[in-house]
Amino acid sequence: MNTKKILIITYYWPPAGGPGVQRWLKFVKYLPDFDIQPIVYIPENPTYPIVDANLVEEVSDKAIILKNKIFEPYQLASVFSKNKTKKISSGIIPNKKKQTFLEKVLLWIRGNLFIPDARVYWVKPSVAYLEKYIKENNIDTIITSGPPHSLHLIGLVLKQKLKVTWFADFRDPWTTIGYHKSLRLSTRAERKHKSLEYRVLNTADQVIVTSKTTKTEFEEITNRPITVITNGYDMEPATKIALDSKFSLAHIGSFLSERNPAILWESLSELLNEIPDFKSHLELKLIGAVSQEVLDAISKFSLDSYLNNLGYVSHSEAVAHQRNSQVLLLIEINSEETKSIIPGKLFEYMVSNRPIIAIGPKNSDFSEIITETNTGVFFEYSEKEKLKNTILSYYNQFLEGKLQSYAVGLQKYSRRNLTKDLAHLINSKI
Repeated sequence: MNTKKILIITYYWPPAGGPGVQRWLKFVKYLPDFDIQPIVYIPENPTYPIVDANLVEEVSDKAIILKNKIFEPYQLASVFSKNKTKKISSGIIPNKKKQTFLEKVLLWIRGNLFIPDARVYWVKPSVAYLEKYIKENNIDTIITSGPPHSLHLIGLVLKQKLKVTWFADFRDPWTTIGYHKSLRLSTRAERKHKSLEYRVLNTADQVIVTSKTTKTEFEEITNRPITVITNGYDMEPATKIALDSKFSLAHIGSFLSERNPAILWESLSELLNEIPDFKSHLELKLIGAVSQEVLDAISKFSLDSYLNNLGYVSHSEAVAHQRNSQVLLLIEINSEETKSIIPGKLFEYMVSNRPIIAIGPKNSDFSEIITETNTGVFFEYSEKEKLKNTILSYYNQFLEGKLQSYAVGLQKYSRRNLTKDLAHLINSKI
């Protein structure tokens, strides 16, 4: 069988850390198994809010990597406040009522001057570079991955110029994503976002999304084919890891201001008062960037002495914490806009053999996956007593040495199987 070449345009790539890099890093790893040669186009000098140098070792040696310089306004904005700029770049947006004047200014600039995002200045040089490369190398298929959604504008122009087959992959929604309303958009900026979203969705030959809700939302905008290919898990080396001696509840990943579950803090506080031995066993592990609002809430409920705030760690360390923690926490913002979000870490959680406590909005897409795979319990923000009772049940199982999850049907979420679905989709467009 002849090997098919595809061009993948992505911003997040090793040494970038965080969830954004994992999806295409893993697709690229497995695509050669299905006779597809991945050619990956990335920025030469990106401004990544999170760096994980260890991920460089995971890049497939069968991938061809193309790099081109990028100008990012974050580089200029960091002159005023490097810390605030980095947080906004990584998605940690302060609560509207608590934003400083500088934060308000930075958000207004981000939302109104750089549409759809601050990587928009990479579009023109990328089109010029890739147009030549595509012609010289006889490439007929391209894939753009967003966010940042500016990369879809590269695909839009290349599609119009070269008539290539274009797949637009949305790791997250565009105008319905949770933080979109926090960008202080003017009416003009909001219209421009929606106009660009419409053009991309109605020009791409194939749209790929990560959740059923996003598919439903996009079907209101376009008649183009839309396929759900979720994120997934990669099989890690089967090493024996000892469980934490404490009753550890671990949250891994960014803990945003609006992702702040009072029902969890309140439940833990009540259990500490009601069960004497709970105090000697409880540990609250936070791994990743944590907003000040979350830390303030933990303090308000007198949980500071049980907090182990580890900050950002490498992906390999994060996987180790997933496996040795007693319970894993998965928290999503309680809003209609976040029903479609399926956190990438969910799939790694599911194969950790640890039970998941998930909190999110009603009818969340990820609640269905947790129930289907029997990997934990999902709670709406109104279900505090149910949450408290589940924590108590898990605690009693911990004391008996019997706490674990009993997952079923995980195989379809393996990265290799998901790549097989992607390869089939690519080949169907030939």
